Amino acid sequence: MSQPAAPRSTPPIGITAVGAYAPDKIVTNEDFAARLDTNDEWIVSHTGIRERRFVSEGEYSSVLGVRAVQNLLERFPDALEGVDAVVCATATPDALFPSTAALIAGQLGLRGAAAFDVSAACSGFVYGCSVAHGLILAGAATKVLMIGADTLSRVVDQDDRGTAILFGDGAGAVVIGEVPPGYGFESFVLGADGSGADSLYIRCMATQLPSGLQMGEFTGMNGREVFKFAVRVMVDSGKAAMHKAGLSASDVDWLIPHQANIRIIQPACDRLGIPLSKTVVNLERYGNTSAGSVPLALAEAVQDGRIKDGQQVLMVAFGGGLSWGAGTFKWYDSTKHQAARSVPAEVTA
Repeated sequence: MSQPAAPRSTPPIGITAVGAYAPDKIVTNEDFAARLDTNDEWIVSHTGIRERRFVSEGEYSSVLGVRAVQNLLERFPDALEGVDAVVCATATPDALFPSTAALIAGQLGLRGAAAFDVSAACSGFVYGCSVAHGLILAGAATKVLMIGADTLSRVVDQDDRGTAILFGDGAGAVVIGEVPPGYGFESFVLGADGSGADSLYIRCMATQLPSGLQMGEFTGMNGREVFKFAVRVMVDSGKAAMHKAGLSASDVDWLIPHQANIRIIQPACDRLGIPLSKTVVNLERYGNTSAGSVPLALAEAVQDGRIKDGQQVLMVAFGGGLSWGAGTFKWYDSTKHQAARSVPAEVTA
């Protein structure tokens, strides 16, 4: 009689490399004021956004994703070695199939790697990190390239003042794999409430939602309902993720929230007990980039040195679905550890 297989060890799993990309085209509040009934002061006071990036002709989500990975490789040149799965979180895929993840993998030369998309709108990056974590835990992958990329400027009515001013295009990319003890992911909290679908949606195949709501050509949003939902779920999911990880608000070095609106971020920070000074906010320059939002902010804070090796990070997001997600991890600065390993023994003695 055969013996059962020994349980597989599960080493810590975390983010080992990060990069981001935003298109070159800058669209300012003045650009909207020139043709819509609005102005820079109103937009900044109501959203915190001063400018955003829009894709140009020929730039799609896969292009942004590839460029985010190229930015990642500038600092982490060996990061793609051993990658055997590619996951892309996007609400604006290049095509229904092939997946945007497969298109990105093909352009990066990752032949044979599993590749698929995750659709959870602005919560997509947190969902994707959880999926990548699970793939590795299950033994289905050993190293995952995870991308969040969206081109919302293509699906938003640029003549609708209520939505046009909010959204921009961007992408972020991370590599997820084994990290040393004491680092990596500690908890995830994911959820969705499909009964709120009428409040935030992008039409694809159907012309109406199950509720009977007729969907137009562009993104639909009930701003008041989304606001109330967003503050509540960002706080609830953030607290739940901290609780699962055995953390309190004082343990968190950095909060990375979905960059939707400063009027959502500020009350969420207050209720989480995390000051704005410990919160990564860059929406004034990028607006809401959906699945690109959290990784763009993460990459920026890592690259400018705010997030340091061993620091505790909480990420929280919400989006269409209606969906939400939160996760905690300790940042592993692989460049710092690689440099330490490369120093001759006599120097470190």
